[in-house]
Amino acid sequence: MIDTTKLHLKVEGQPTGQPDKYQQALSKYRLDITDAEMAQQVQAIVAKAAENNNPEVWKFLLGSVELTSLHTTDTEEEILALVEKVNAFAHEYAALPHVATICTYPCFAKLVSQSLEVDGVEVTNVCGSFPSSQTFLEVKIAETALAIGDGATEIDIVQPVGKFLSGDYEGVADEIGEIKETCGEVPLKVILETGDLRGAADVKRASIIAMYAGADYIKTSTGKEKVSATPEAVYVMCQAIKEYYDQTGIQIGLKPAGGINTVMDAVTYYTIVKEVLGDKWLTNKWFRLGTSRLTNMLISAIVGTDVKYF
Repeated sequence: MIDTTKLHLKVEGQPTGQPDKYQQALSKYRLDITDAEMAQQVQAIVAKAAENNNPEVWKFLLGSVELTSLHTTDTEEEILALVEKVNAFAHEYAALPHVATICTYPCFAKLVSQSLEVDGVEVTNVCGSFPSSQTFLEVKIAETALAIGDGATEIDIVQPVGKFLSGDYEGVADEIGEIKETCGEVPLKVILETGDLRGAADVKRASIIAMYAGADYIKTSTGKEKVSATPEAVYVMCQAIKEYYDQTGIQIGLKPAGGINTVMDAVTYYTIVKEVLGDKWLTNKWFRLGTSRLTNMLISAIVGTDVKYF
């Protein structure tokens, strides 16, 4: 179960198990935000993105990519070929940064971990009945444990969106906390599925609950829904991360994912992080991009010619 003392969710003198302890945690944060207000603030930041559209930022973004293959049709041969490309890239493009992680389904964890030869590239697995999160908690815990046992060094899960939308914040936090306990020191990224939430206030509320429950990163989307990452959602998540850091001193990472279709999309997210969170978050550890198509685009922009390596 969640260590509520560590997570600052208990209220002095309040009996354990009272649902409003989560409301007490949420009450520390500004939740009276509107979509229109957030859009206006984002517009002002996005106007600065052109200043960051340069080769040095492109190189940084390349090093933040979580190279992802999450297809129903994925085969061991295809995943192995992806890993071998990452291995070869480190030699063929030695002057460029390698990707941050290879992200797959957990059944490929052992294959990736045993085949990967590049130091510093993490093995990320989506667990917990990705992308729906609709199964028994015991199944989510077992899948997470198996993935870590097979070599996963980072775990991505989807918050139980249905529970969140029904107001069962205690259930949401308990699930995340249980899975984080299973992860131990392995970083846990919690996908909010922001495109399914009801607006900016929901995005901020979900961000706060995930962080208090034990998330090491918060992530926008699975990429499987109609709406994935947006500048507005990322901006709200950055605001939540900043306020949480100010409250607790705990640094939480950010991962926009899904719908990152152009280099400028990635530069826009970089700009939002830079303006809201600052340089402390502009490292390949704390800022990640969940994508597949973007990798070739960034390489092409950096080298100045069309590259289709991955």
